[in-house]
Amino acid sequence: MAETPEPQALRLDKWLFHIRAFKTRGLAAARIEGGGVRVNGQPVRKPGRSIRPGDQITLSAKGQLRALRVIGLGVRRGPASEAQALYEDLDEG
Repeated sequence: MAETPEPQALRLDKWLFHIRAFKTRGLAAARIEGGGVRVNGQPVRKPGRSIRPGDQITLSAKGQLRALRVIGLGVRRGPASEAQALYEDLDEG
């Protein structure tokens, strides 16, 4: 079986679900619609907003503010080790 190629862009709510920032896509979408997410410094209220590698995502979740750089998009919600390979945490020095 051939490996599914990684897409060139992905919905923001799906990516946040893939990286395990939220337990469900619905929770990710609700946070986006509630104004808790910025992409490249701009507030985003649409869960369907496309993101690409290199984009910077700032989100408030679980009582903390996180700044992340998109490294990969992924094709599924995998284990934590796979999820961590999709982003760079800009808060860690």
